[in-house]
Amino acid sequence: MQKVYPAHSWCFGCTQIIPEIEVDRQDMKRATILIASAVVALLCSQAAVLAAGACCAGGSSQAVPTRAPDNTLSAEEKAQGWKLLFDGKTFDGWACTVPDSKGWVIDNGAMCYNVQGPGYMYTKERFGDFELKIDLMVAKGTNSGVFFRWDDLNDPVQTGIEMQVLDSAGQNPPGKHACGAIYDVLAPSENAMKPAMEWNSVLLRCRGQYISVTMNGKRIIQMDLNRYREPHKNVDGTNNKFRTAYKDMPREGHIGLQDHGGMVWYKNIKIRKL
Repeated sequence: MQKVYPAHSWCFGCTQIIPEIEVDRQDMKRATILIASAVVALLCSQAAVLAAGACCAGGSSQAVPTRAPDNTLSAEEKAQGWKLLFDGKTFDGWACTVPDSKGWVIDNGAMCYNVQGPGYMYTKERFGDFELKIDLMVAKGTNSGVFFRWDDLNDPVQTGIEMQVLDSAGQNPPGKHACGAIYDVLAPSENAMKPAMEWNSVLLRCRGQYISVTMNGKRIIQMDLNRYREPHKNVDGTNNKFRTAYKDMPREGHIGLQDHGGMVWYKNIKIRKL
């Protein structure tokens, strides 16, 4: 046993002298460790309570919004002006370029092209400036497309703009025919497509001359139509198949889904006018 003498044997806040205390150094060390551990445990428990309160509080701005069930609008989407284009049960609001086609069916809440007949699906309503949300999934080897600002229902290719839909996962670098490309005109900045039979989420935005595509959270297309001043010519000098310069393409039209061989599924189709 060793004696430990305090540096100052005065009681803080009083005038009495504290008697010298005989203390075991190991006991002091153990006591200090126990006190420190108790303080840390208390602080951790308080932090956990605060985090749980912030997460669970109904009015908290930090709460993470939950995804709406398929083919429905969340409360946030309703407040932001989104409109549901497909209810997962019917083709209400849609038509096919081949009216009696058996090629398009509803499969487990998705609009599905089953390769049993020809025809493009299209919205009866026309849209100009908008944001479009759409989830898509392709079978192995499938080629399809999402058309927008499609003007002449008899000629989607030459009077509409196509965002390519293709089983092109792993293609690097992606070309002008890869999934997410503005077909034959502008390649995606990166390949964001998932493998066949996996769902992909797309946000397509059109406002005046500007078009952007975000796939699976990655912005892959940023386009200025006014830079495309010549028919059959891209900004990078390569040729394309379109007889109209892209700056002169229609700025309003139908949304369309292409049949082009291979099964494809679309769901959660939502639009917001800008």
